[in-house]
Amino acid sequence: MGLIFSFFTVVALGVIVFIGVKAAGLRYLFGVIIPYAAFFGFLIGVVYRVMQWARLPVPFRIPTTAGQGKTFSWIKQNTIDNPFTSLGVIIRMAFEVLLFRSLFRNTRAELRDGPRLSYGSTKWLWLGGLAFHYTFLIILIRHLRLFLEPVPLPIAIVEALDGFFQVGAPVLYITDLIFVGAVTFLFLRRVVIPQVRYISLAADYFPLFLIGAIGVTGVLMRYFLKTDVVGIKELTMGLITFSPVIPQTIGTIFYIHLFLVSALFAYFPMSKLMHMAGVFLSPTRNLANNNRAVMHVNPWNYPVKAHTYDEYEDEFRNVMKEAGLPVEKE
Repeated sequence: MGLIFSFFTVVALGVIVFIGVKAAGLRYLFGVIIPYAAFFGFLIGVVYRVMQWARLPVPFRIPTTAGQGKTFSWIKQNTIDNPFTSLGVIIRMAFEVLLFRSLFRNTRAELRDGPRLSYGSTKWLWLGGLAFHYTFLIILIRHLRLFLEPVPLPIAIVEALDGFFQVGAPVLYITDLIFVGAVTFLFLRRVVIPQVRYISLAADYFPLFLIGAIGVTGVLMRYFLKTDVVGIKELTMGLITFSPVIPQTIGTIFYIHLFLVSALFAYFPMSKLMHMAGVFLSPTRNLANNNRAVMHVNPWNYPVKAHTYDEYEDEFRNVMKEAGLPVEKE
């Protein structure tokens, strides 16, 4: 149900733009007003979510440990999977953010004939996730050329390397192919594997369909449909300088692409995609495992009035004597 709902929701978004631009001529709405609203909503939403997480109390350290902790000198410590110092935490976070180390080390378990518990590798998921995130990043970097004039040299270098395997014209970007393939793989994984399909909700399918639609419309614009690149550059430069203009030569497919990107920006702060920022605030990852070496006092503890035994006996001594209970003081 979530799959069908998410698919037709994304289709409906595209149809709304097609009708709005083609029939109603609402180019300014879909080219200026909605992108501005989505972008500022994205900024406000991300800041709000991060501030909410930052205010949550973490009274004790709960780092995930996947290796030997620091102990006796003759026992080798796993400094990456069980860091003891801040430097170890930084290294661990770098591996997690840049290489998805925990996903690489992950395994799947299933019951087979016997019944027998069998463990298997999930490297394909790690590879698909890595390909998706890095190609997405490179595509975003390439798109910065639309908002900057002149185009900075680093962006030009990234674009040249991405189009290194040029076949004809326009330049074929290898990240476009890998990106579409990675999104397809992540979607098929949720559909084909029964256990993953069982736990998948609309909140899992909708971002995949939305990002996939963004990729498909981008590929259509670049390789199959005629698009006024100069007009698009004029529009984006107008947006970034807060002096928007709407060239009449831009096709409808661009407005569909731009609206889907705006929808992704607006949806981002309220979705699971916020793990991009949340990973840095996760106490299971960003804390050192030094509980046995350092005394950690909960800073949110409020003063508690203790009632000692001496005070208890002073209060109930006569009653205790009448009941025949022993007392320390007569």
